[in-house]
Amino acid sequence: MATVPAGRDKYRSFLDDEADSVQWRRGGPPTYDVVNQLFEQGRTKEWEEGSLEETVQNAIKTWAMELSHKVRLQDFKSINHEKFNLIVNGREGLKGEEALKMGSYNALLKNSLPKEFQYYKADEESFESSHEAFRSAFPRGFAWEVIHVYSGPPLIAFKFRHWGIFEGPFKGHAPTGEKVEFYGIATVKVDEGLKVEEVEVYYDPAQLFGGLLKGAPISISSSPTQDASACPFHSRS
Repeated sequence: MATVPAGRDKYRSFLDDEADSVQWRRGGPPTYDVVNQLFEQGRTKEWEEGSLEETVQNAIKTWAMELSHKVRLQDFKSINHEKFNLIVNGREGLKGEEALKMGSYNALLKNSLPKEFQYYKADEESFESSHEAFRSAFPRGFAWEVIHVYSGPPLIAFKFRHWGIFEGPFKGHAPTGEKVEFYGIATVKVDEGLKVEEVEVYYDPAQLFGGLLKGAPISISSSPTQDASACPFHSRS
């Protein structure tokens, strides 16, 4: 949660810092123009500049950016590398390198249900395939906002909302054009330098997949252009 002057993105830090030395997954810093527009059009809260709520919101966006787009943990500036731990819905925590290898979607969607009851099989997805699936479903990105902050540092507790417009295919399901969203609660523990030591997230994945699986099954033979492998990449999640 370290706070620094914003670069070219007003919601995320560290996009321009040491650009030559940071290893980015796609060769350079991502752009967030499309999803920022979705965020600004669809947010339910507009926090005062410099407020605790805005600080928490931007810090989590920065951490999510680093997790999705930086190749090496050593390039992360938002976390305490030695202590970082990610806990989702009470599961065993993931250290920094583990979360980086899995990717944000797999880390957040992994569960212990029997395979036949899993909406999404995180164990069968790679970092790239997981991001590809959601970029396909949400061509304009997957926006995120803080709804309420219950406590400040060092143990920050807050409620959040995550949403996107289902405009592309997802795992064999046709898009509906509808908004898909879910809510959750999280705590973030930070050190004296405001770098993240632990993130603990609780949410109901059924809220997300209820909207995504609502789309009609796609016939591959009759609609090959809708295959998820041909997903658009013009927006970043």
